[in-house]
Amino acid sequence: MIWKVAKLRANILSDIRFFFQRKKVVEVETPSLSVGTITDPYLEAFSSKYNFFNHSDLSVSPILYLQTSPEFHMKRLLASGYGCIYQICKAFRHEEFGRHHNPEFTILEWYRLGFDQHDLIDEVGELLTVILNSNEPEKISYQELFIKYVNTDPLTASFTELYNVIKLHNKAEEWLVDSQDCDLLLQFIFSEIIERNIGINSPCFVYNFPIAQASLAKECPEDGRVAQRFECYFKGIELANGFNELTDANIQLDRFEQDNKKRKRLGLATKVIDKNFIDALNLGLPQCSGVALGIDRLMMIALDKESIEQVISFPIERA
Repeated sequence: MIWKVAKLRANILSDIRFFFQRKKVVEVETPSLSVGTITDPYLEAFSSKYNFFNHSDLSVSPILYLQTSPEFHMKRLLASGYGCIYQICKAFRHEEFGRHHNPEFTILEWYRLGFDQHDLIDEVGELLTVILNSNEPEKISYQELFIKYVNTDPLTASFTELYNVIKLHNKAEEWLVDSQDCDLLLQFIFSEIIERNIGINSPCFVYNFPIAQASLAKECPEDGRVAQRFECYFKGIELANGFNELTDANIQLDRFEQDNKKRKRLGLATKVIDKNFIDALNLGLPQCSGVALGIDRLMMIALDKESIEQVISFPIERA
């Protein structure tokens, strides 16, 4: 990242902080290392070991995880009595690097008490207008999106129907058939076929995702097949992922257990469920909505860059 880009990046970060200062949303800090991690079958965290807890057994080093987002800790703050909060921090995901991905990246995450997903969609759109001077955002449900672009209802389609969509677009792969997983096919169709068509001239918010893809979001009261999760796409980039947050500890625990069952079916290691997070939900998480937005991807759009390498100082290959 050249000096000119570094200064522009710093100015944008200042603008983001001023945006939240104006709204009286308070900046917080949470740990990058934690004993807890996510159970999501499609995300992997980096792990390390720490030998100096008071209860540490020198022959067995406890595992700590670099956080894939500050979500669990921020919700623990909310459950302890904090008001509306935001954070700009590093997050870490053990995945392949590329034009839009670096395993260490900067994330903006914020939580608004009393908001539902549509209130937060409006606020994300407002932030994008301030930072990117973007057009008025579009909004479309996940179901409407599939019907519009692949003429298929994702909430009723069978595995065969979904695989036929993939074959029609010449993207058939044996591993997709072997999975026998409708949810995996839905995610493949979304990312490989639909995503390129949305958010071209203005930000596009997709909302009401299938409940299997939204373990941290509340079920939609109008349709139990979907949850109140949204994503934002703009100029070929997935920018943000948000939820009307699930506050019921028992439902959350069950969803984490379902994640681990899926991890087992996929041949992945199961994860210890974050007890501190579940305890916080039992204490009482207020009605709120939260969203995570990729700062580096936002910078790519704001500064008209083609690769994440152009907006960060040390991509993983030079770190």
